[in-house]
Amino acid sequence: MHRILLVEDEPEIGQLISDWLAKHDMQVVVENRGDLALQRVQEEKPELILLDIMLPGMDGLSLCRKLRQSFHGPIVMLTSLDSDMNQVLALELGANDYILKTTPPNVLVARLRVQLRQLASVTPQQPPKMSGRLQLGTLIIDYNSRDVRLQGQAVALSTSDFELLWQLASHSGQILSRETLFKQLKGREYDGIDRSMDVAISRLRQKLGDNAELPTRIKTIRNKGYLLVADEWS
Repeated sequence: MHRILLVEDEPEIGQLISDWLAKHDMQVVVENRGDLALQRVQEEKPELILLDIMLPGMDGLSLCRKLRQSFHGPIVMLTSLDSDMNQVLALELGANDYILKTTPPNVLVARLRVQLRQLASVTPQQPPKMSGRLQLGTLIIDYNSRDVRLQGQAVALSTSDFELLWQLASHSGQILSRETLFKQLKGREYDGIDRSMDVAISRLRQKLGDNAELPTRIKTIRNKGYLLVADEWS
């Protein structure tokens, strides 16, 4: 039986979802506060997390971002907020899917099963424990302090963007495929549709002074992946 943590503050909805999923080989543990969910993940060790967005203590989007620092299973947003902006933001923050509460129960089960099958089909690869300092010209990256400097100026990056930059920089001169980056950074396979890695690459280019139209520092190699060019950081 699959173990799922549902973070939902409305008891009636939480009970309905729990009862329905229990009929489909899914054991659901419910937490009604966002700020207590991190501890529940440590205690319950779920395979998949279902998150509402509107939660007391901590909203679901902020919680998704924090969970992605240590949880490598599927995170699925289950919400009544039918908003393209929230959906894009959730996917950028590391959610695997975004499902409306009005979705028919059978469709909800089917989509959760897709995520669980993908989880079972690969051995999750946690981001390697790394340390040290990289310097490529005027680009300096310190893994221990999470500090990035370009031409002596500090560059503020989110945790996920820092990990992406570290992967690219530590393999400078090599093409890293989307499949490789998804496995290393998200602990899952690339589904051929998710564009969150492209969005993150775009953010890195902007923050690192690369040309968005004709990038020279972080290149997209068509049908292959991304390449950080070592000698373009003078």
